Parts: sequence; C-alpha cells; structure tokens
Amino acid sequence: MLDYILTILAVVFGAAIVLLIKPESPKKLKLLLAFSGAFLLAITIFDLLPEVFEDNIKPKATGVWIMIGILLQKVLEYFSKGAEHGHIHLDKQTSQIPVLLFCSLGIHALLEGFPIHHTDGILIGIIIHKIPIAMILTTFLINTKLNASTIAILLGTFALMTPAGTFLSENFDFIKGYYKEVAALVIGIFLHVSTTILFESNEGHKFNITKLIVILLATGIAYLL
Repeated sequence: MLDYILTILAVVFGAAIVLLIKPESPKKLKLLLAFSGAFLLAITIFDLLPEVFEDNIKPKATGVWIMIGILLQKVLEYFSKGAEHGHIHLDKQTSQIPVLLFCSLGIHALLEGFPIHHTDGILIGIIIHKIPIAMILTTFLINTKLNASTIAILLGTFALMTPAGTFLSENFDFIKGYYKEVAALVIGIFLHVSTTILFESNEGHKFNITKLIVILLATGIAYLL
C-alpha cells in the first residue's frame, strides 16, 4: 500500500512545488531532471536488467522486448511532445484538454508501475522521475485556459496511473505470467527516457561540470541502494 501512496504523493509534491513556491529557475529544473534521469538509468541497469536476464532461457527474446519498449516510448513521445523528458511543445493558450498528451503520459505512467513491487530501487527511481515531470506538467496546465477543476482532475488521473499499473501487475495472473516480458518492455521505456534526458545537447554544446556532478551523484546513490 505504501508503494501506491508514494507514487501518488510524488505527483502531488511536484504540483505543490509549482503552485506554492513558483520556481522560476529553469537551470535548477534541468539539474533535477538530470538527477532523475541518471538515477532511473542506473537503477534500470543495476536492478531491472539483471532481474530479467537471470535464469533466462530466451535472452534474445528479452532483448526484443527491450527494443519494443524503446520504440514504443518513441511513439508515445510523438504524441506527448516530449513531456516525459522535460519538454511540452503544445499551445499554452489552449482551452481544450490535450487528450493525446495525457493518453501518452498515462500509458507511460501505467507501464512504469508494473515492476515497482519487485525492487525498492525502481520505486525510488520512479518517484524521483515523477516529481520534475509533475512540475513541468503542472506548469504547462496552469498556463493554459483550462479551469482549475479540470486541471485538478487531469493531475489526479495522472497520479493514479502508476499505482494502477502496480495493482494490475500484482492482482492479475495473466500479467504475472508475462512479468519478464513486461519488465523488459519497461526497461526499454526507461532507457529511452533516461538517456534522452541525459544526453540531449547542452546549450552551445558546452561541457557542464555541474550536470556531470549531479549525474555521478545520482549514479552513486543508485548503486548503493
């Protein structure tokens, strides 16, 4: 139950930061994104990858599922306009609900909930990943012409998607039977999102020592968990 609550609170916390503190420094948000991306990538490599390949009699098939996950995330980002890694390229003056954006984010959030109960590291990685995404999403929504109740419903629905994925993975035998395939799919999604966050070109292609330190810190913490 705590896992469900924590993933919901991650979205609430991210939204609250925007609504109460109103952060104005994009540099700090980029560093938070870099930390979350590095942490998610490291946890995926340290925890999830060994798990799906352990005692695996069909490693190539697992690799295929990972590639499917990478390609699926690429398709989702076409509709979400890159919200998963820190960018929303949509009309901020819209008065209509961005259905494709929320469908894409919802599928992403639902799938990332599947492996949570199998490792504590992934739970922490997803929580850290969701906070800046919730901040970016909240910032976008409050700058649109949508009313406050609609924004609250959208954010609430988004917050419930990851625990919904966890619930499905723990309570449906059909999904349990294909856990490694689904986990491999999620690995592909995580690899795409985290590497996109980390390896997007810096402004002016300059070496950023602060970002490097943040990445190394996140990787070290993930290794110690």
